[in-house]
Amino acid sequence: MIAALLLSFAVIFVAELGDKSQLMAMMFALRYRWWVVLTAILAATTAVHVLSVAIGHYLGAALPTHLLGLLAGAMFVFFGLWTLRGDSLSDEEASRAQRATAPAFFVVTSAFMLAELGDKTMLATITLAADNNWLGVWIGSTIGMVAADALAILVGAVAGKHLPERFIQIAAAALFVLFGAFMVIENVFPAAPVLLVAGCALAIVAVLGAIPRALPERLRPPVLRSARQEPAHVSEPVSPGSTGVRD
Repeated sequence: MIAALLLSFAVIFVAELGDKSQLMAMMFALRYRWWVVLTAILAATTAVHVLSVAIGHYLGAALPTHLLGLLAGAMFVFFGLWTLRGDSLSDEEASRAQRATAPAFFVVTSAFMLAELGDKTMLATITLAADNNWLGVWIGSTIGMVAADALAILVGAVAGKHLPERFIQIAAAALFVLFGAFMVIENVFPAAPVLLVAGCALAIVAVLGAIPRALPERLRPPVLRSARQEPAHVSEPVSPGSTGVRD
C-alpha cells in the first residue's frame, strides 16, 4: 500500500504541474480565501478519485498483470505527449473562476469536479488503480493533486503570477515519458537489470525530445518553439533642414 501511495503521489503531482487545474486554483486564490479554495479542491479531488479508483480497480481485476503494465506504460507516454501539447482554460472555465457569485466553496468544488472529469489526471489514477493497491492509489493521488494545487494557490495568493509554464510543461512531459518508457521496457524484458531499464528509458526520453526540435518551427509543440525576436526599431529618416527633434 505504501509503495502504491508514493507512486500515485509522484505521478499525479507531476500530472498536475501546468495543468488547467493549477490555473483555476491560481485564479480562485485571487478571489477567495486560500483555505476555502484548498478545502474545496480536497473535496472535489476526493470525490473524483473515488470514481477513478473504482473504475481502475474493477478493470484491473479482469486483465493480466503483464498486459496492465504495458498498457500503463503506453498511457504514461501518452500523458507526456498530452502535457507537452499544453493546457489552458476555456472561456467558460475562466469565466467560472473569475466571475463566480455563488458561495465560494460550492463554486470551487463544482468547477474542479467538472474540470477533472475525463482529464489526464483522472485517466492516470484509473491506470494506477488497475495495477496497484486501490487504497494507496486513492490516498496518494488525492494528496498529490491537492499538493500541486496548493502550490498554485500559494503562487496565486502571494505573487498573483503563473509558474514558468515552459519549464513546467517540458519537465512534466519528460517525467511522464520516462515513467512510461520504464514501465514498458520493464514488462517487455522482466529479467533486465533496473539500471539498464532506467538507462534505456532515459535514452528514449532524449530521442523523443530531439525529434520535435528537428521539425520545422510551425510543426513543433508551442512550448518548444523558439521565442521570436522583436524587430529592431528603425529610425525614420530625417528630412533636410530638420533638427531631428519631434514635437
